[in-house]
Amino acid sequence: MKWKSEWKILLAMVVGFGGLYFLPVGTARFDNAVTEALALTRWYAREHVLLCLVPAFFIAGAISTFVSQGSVLRYLGPKASKPLAYGVASVSGGLLAVCSCTILPLFAGIYRLGAGLGPASTFLYSGPAINVMAVVMTAKILGVQLGAARAIGAILFSIVIGLAMHFIFRKENVARAAEMVVPDELPTRPLWKNALFFASLVGVLIFANWAKPAESNGLWALLFMAKWYVTAFFAVALAVILVRWFGMAWWKLALTGLLVGAVAMVMPQKPIWAFTAGFLGLAFFTSRDKGEAGAWFEASWGFAKQILPLLLGGVLIAGLLLGRVGHEGLIPSEWIAGAVGGNGLGANIFASVVGAFMYFATLTEVPILQGLMGNGMGQGPALTLLLAGPALSLPSMLVIRGVLGTKKTVAFVSLVIVLSALTGWVYGMFFG
Repeated sequence: MKWKSEWKILLAMVVGFGGLYFLPVGTARFDNAVTEALALTRWYAREHVLLCLVPAFFIAGAISTFVSQGSVLRYLGPKASKPLAYGVASVSGGLLAVCSCTILPLFAGIYRLGAGLGPASTFLYSGPAINVMAVVMTAKILGVQLGAARAIGAILFSIVIGLAMHFIFRKENVARAAEMVVPDELPTRPLWKNALFFASLVGVLIFANWAKPAESNGLWALLFMAKWYVTAFFAVALAVILVRWFGMAWWKLALTGLLVGAVAMVMPQKPIWAFTAGFLGLAFFTSRDKGEAGAWFEASWGFAKQILPLLLGGVLIAGLLLGRVGHEGLIPSEWIAGAVGGNGLGANIFASVVGAFMYFATLTEVPILQGLMGNGMGQGPALTLLLAGPALSLPSMLVIRGVLGTKKTVAFVSLVIVLSALTGWVYGMFFG
């Protein structure tokens, strides 16, 4: 008998039993924290999984299936030109403007196809951090100075973090690069056709999640009012592309369209159900296809199986510890408000750590900060949280570990936390 492994099992059983035995069921804070954990997870499932993650899984599956490995290696691979690789990674991630969870399937897709660790890390940070709408909202609500600092810091961080990850794991990067050879592939269709295909998918993702702006007039407000019409336009474009260029039977997409229309007519005030019906129809018919569409669904389903359970588990834990916006979990909100007061190094480190582990939906960090700054939060910790919070969360860390492993995940998270804290500290000394 292997006593070492048996002792580990015994220790796990003792710890588990002790945790259950002393579980503080019945105390107000614990019961409230459990409610908050379930409420946050329910909100995430209703608002984020359907609108953000489902399209992201299909995009990640499309990257895996339709983007040639040669293209990824040529532009983002370990042997690619550094200015080109990091430029493409930061710009493409920033254009998506998604949250820390939605970027994960896309990051996993390009990394598995051969993207270098540095450019992939740049893409991973830039997607949620470089968000034009969030920067504009920050400038309007929290001040132009803080908005500009957030924009500059996020752009620079995406490059610095990518370069640092490449340097820290340079030996592994060299070994990985030596194993990869750019294949001499003949494209199955012209590049512009693939570009339009991805544009339709990304258009559905972006406009379905278009957030309501602070002001009721202007371009952002107009786009918000028309978001579902624009989303429908991209969905129709996707259907046409699948029929004309990917060989799917027209009647399958037509039947899906009829289903979407019927749901929209029955529940006109809840467009999310019509949106969901569209993706359910797409999933059903692509899963039964034996050509490229079938391979696309298989890859998308693979990402969903790997990522979704970890994200939901992470959201549950984050809700238990920190609660929802405006509510409390196990950690009292006054502790957080008190710890981020002033502009000292300790306040910035605390803001960076809390921001990295807490889950922020897109744009919610601004009203959270508005409340914290009203309770005495310094300018430095505010910038720190803006740089660390949207880019990371406990759920995203769990998924990143599944893709990169423990060492690389610790390095990435540490870089975000340390750089954010130092930047906020310096900013606070000059502008606090």
